[in-house]
Amino acid sequence: QVQLVESGGDSVQAGGSLRLSCAVSGSIFALNTMGWYRQAPGKPRELVAGFIVGGSTKYANSVKGRFTISGDKAKKTVYLQMNSLKPEDTAVYYCRMRIGAPYDYWGQGTQVTVSS
Repeated sequence: QVQLVESGGDSVQAGGSLRLSCAVSGSIFALNTMGWYRQAPGKPRELVAGFIVGGSTKYANSVKGRFTISGDKAKKTVYLQMNSLKPEDTAVYYCRMRIGAPYDYWGQGTQVTVSS
């Protein structure tokens, strides 16, 4: 049984920073299974940042240079550092662990609101 819990969402002004955390319960934890997604009202959920097999990372073009994904194996936690936030970053952010079908786990999300 696996459970993901996000935290760190808040309301901030444009140009500010936030760090989101995703705590993973259970014995399974590997960075290459983890990723961050976001969903704004009326829009589909989209990939923001994730790990590529081998330890590399990938990012949506809209957040490159501003967001950084990282993890702590000992704490079974994945982070998303968000800098230079823009109003268009406003969304619910979700942590995901995708081991492989049919194993696909999501957190309940944390709200990030960026005011202009």
